[in-house]
Amino acid sequence: MKKQLIDKLKLIARKGLIVMNDGFLCLSVKKGQMIFESFNGKNINDNPLAIYQQLIKNKPELAEKMYFSVKPSEYRRLKAEHPNIRIIKRFTPQWVSIIARAQFWVMNSRMPTWWKKNKQTTYIQTWHGTPLKKLGIDISNVEIPGQTTASYHADFSKEASRWNYLIAPNQYSENIFTRAFNFKNRYLEIGYPRNDVLYQENNAPAIKTLKQRILGKIPKRIIMYAPTWRDDDFIQQGKYHFTLPFDLNQFFKQVDNDTILIIRPHYLVADQIDISGFEGRVFVIPNHDINELYLITDLLITDYSSVMFDYANLKRPMLFFAYDLPHYKDKLRGFYLPYDQQYLPGPLVTQTQDFYQKIASWHRTGINQVYSQKLAEFNQQFCSWDDGHAAQQVSNLIQEVIKGEDHG
Repeated sequence: MKKQLIDKLKLIARKGLIVMNDGFLCLSVKKGQMIFESFNGKNINDNPLAIYQQLIKNKPELAEKMYFSVKPSEYRRLKAEHPNIRIIKRFTPQWVSIIARAQFWVMNSRMPTWWKKNKQTTYIQTWHGTPLKKLGIDISNVEIPGQTTASYHADFSKEASRWNYLIAPNQYSENIFTRAFNFKNRYLEIGYPRNDVLYQENNAPAIKTLKQRILGKIPKRIIMYAPTWRDDDFIQQGKYHFTLPFDLNQFFKQVDNDTILIIRPHYLVADQIDISGFEGRVFVIPNHDINELYLITDLLITDYSSVMFDYANLKRPMLFFAYDLPHYKDKLRGFYLPYDQQYLPGPLVTQTQDFYQKIASWHRTGINQVYSQKLAEFNQQFCSWDDGHAAQQVSNLIQEVIKGEDHG
């Protein structure tokens, strides 16, 4: 009964904000006003933050007109982490007054299709990863609580039609985005702004500084486990399962005492990970800028996550632990690429004992020549557009539009 009342009040509040938005949409946009948003307001990071920071560097005076939109539940945390950024709570009257008249939206996820955009607003969609798993209209069976496959496809296509620009990290992604998003506007073929730091800060002094700042120590080796988000493994809407698929005690038997493990989970399951007894050697880090984590990582362990494509910029070893491969490949979302030992730029294991063996092997001898070649080929296919200057190119575009020099 209480939940029904809360849902009803939320619906009434939403309708009120929509009416308010409709009123503001009758007015012109404010020149230079921008709204940035990462993962529907859950954080301040990724491509939008990289673009924001580049704009501040190029044109500090724009800071007064630039805002990050965040979920009210995350406001206090993000305000403390980013005291110099103008932060506004999503879906509040103040937010409506700003977003309705913003000259630019810079976002890495979809906005709800029921929220209208000013016709004069330039919407720059950065997206948030090179796709391995099927996405958008290409997903034949959507398993998200509260949505049907048909409604999901329709919403995706409708939202993508509003994007004036879409960043493509590589030609492979552009081909998929065109079909999966039904995207028909302009691509920015520049690589991902968030990856600029992988070229600008990939040096020993910078990495040493990052280790000290993030971990409070400077270990000899760092392994990061960054599994994909399993959107079908839910308890109920908003609550999900997570079980670490290997034993920490066995894991650390394969490496020396100066090796640290970082676990990068989805924020919804971060508090379910038990690291009791390993507090000094295991760090669960769900929200930190993952590019900084890449820079301090010597070996990336993942499964089907798009982190493989970003980490490949560093040309460092990867291990693929796909313990539920049959289910994920055939029953859930499917892959765009051949997910097998012949294609992947690192060893693929599905059994826990093989996983431990590969960890031990990497610790002894590092990456072998076969995977060095595969990694080089992988880097060429997926990272050739990344060069450390993507954010600068978006900054240039925004400044041109502000000046009225863009005629696209």
